[in-house]
Amino acid sequence: MSAPPQHGSPHAGDPGAELIAVYDPTGNPVGAAERATVYRDGLWHASAGVLLRSRDGLRVYVHRRTDTKLVFASMHDCLAGGVVAPGEAPRETALREVAEELGVTPDPADVSPQPLARVSWDGEWNGLPMRCHLFAYELRYDGPVRHQPDEIAEGWWWTDAELLAHLADPDWPFVPDTRLLVTDLLSGADSPADG
Repeated sequence: MSAPPQHGSPHAGDPGAELIAVYDPTGNPVGAAERATVYRDGLWHASAGVLLRSRDGLRVYVHRRTDTKLVFASMHDCLAGGVVAPGEAPRETALREVAEELGVTPDPADVSPQPLARVSWDGEWNGLPMRCHLFAYELRYDGPVRHQPDEIAEGWWWTDAELLAHLADPDWPFVPDTRLLVTDLLSGADSPADG
């Protein structure tokens, strides 16, 4: 598959040197720092992503991240997303990321993506603390998907039940903050939407 055109990403060049928004523990932006510093020091930051769902609501798009990603390399995910840039609203990040990673651009007349949920994850990655506020949105879509080859290794459509069956295995390599959020969503529990 060919890569979609770039859509004005604020993240270019050395990924570790990219400035990303720094947040406080309650989820408010408070500044900016280089991505490498944020990851090394376990600073709170934010990411935003889109759950791509078929228009009939029966399937979600699942993908495997490339092995060159800075965090969660080669893991599976069902949110096309990334870190929030300084001065960028999470919804803007979500729209940018779904366009960059999957080549999907919502119709301007469409109000999608809709806020879906938000979760704060205070965990660990490769021995370092990782603290992130994840803003999730949902977009109903049946058109073509075009992977950005530097970020997405492969992808496919699954029913909620298929994804939940895989998520039931704690050893299945799935992005941990998305796992925290999406398991409750697919099981029917409500999480507060924000962003």
